[in-house]
Amino acid sequence: MTQLLEVTGLSKRFRGLRAVDDVSFGMAKGELFGIIGPNGAGKTTLFNLITGTLSPTAGEIRFRGDAITGLKPDAVARRGIVRTFQATTIFRDASVRDNVRRAYLLRTLHQPARLTVYRAELQAADAEAGEILELLELDRVSAQYARELPYGSQKLLGVAMALATRPRLLLMDEPAAGLNPSETRALAALFQRLRGRGIDIVLVEHDVRLVMSVCDRILVLNYGRAIALGRPDEIRTDPQVIEAYLGGADDIA
Repeated sequence: MTQLLEVTGLSKRFRGLRAVDDVSFGMAKGELFGIIGPNGAGKTTLFNLITGTLSPTAGEIRFRGDAITGLKPDAVARRGIVRTFQATTIFRDASVRDNVRRAYLLRTLHQPARLTVYRAELQAADAEAGEILELLELDRVSAQYARELPYGSQKLLGVAMALATRPRLLLMDEPAAGLNPSETRALAALFQRLRGRGIDIVLVEHDVRLVMSVCDRILVLNYGRAIALGRPDEIRTDPQVIEAYLGGADDIA
């Protein structure tokens, strides 16, 4: 399979702390890839390194064959790597539809030598917003203010805004945090719809059962190091993974 994302010997040190320590993995095109680990394992730091929010102490990151190590976040985003965050990052006083339109137009305006939005682009933004909101089943609330949505729907709106930037790779940071069981099941179904549209996903998530149910392969971090990489059935029975989760096999069942 074609390698979409390749991470080799990646490390990040903060003074004496090794937040990410010599991590290597590859993600294939068409794969839904999960990253799990106990609190403080280095998951979010790894995301920050991939997206350019942090610069690595050592190692290399390649995307679609090109080195992106040390690029600024806007340069990484222009390559097609887009991230959602644990906290909702939305325009609370704008409508749901307008949130998605703004995200689409921000992508356009970030292109070099672009200062003006033309009518055709506004129409394209509106059409794109409608399609994305329908995909995420938010079209029924498109006219509501974002602040009026329940928390789970606000998180979905954040995903919609990320999709409006037309990512090649979507990095999702704790998308199930704060969701109830029904919303989590809906999120799992959304992953499959996104895959059907050819959108590749890296998922960092504390809900291990969700990751096990949707991901093709999973990387497990502990104290900044990669301790396991494999299919869900391999990860579920890996002795190092079981030990990392305090010996509680039920936590990774």
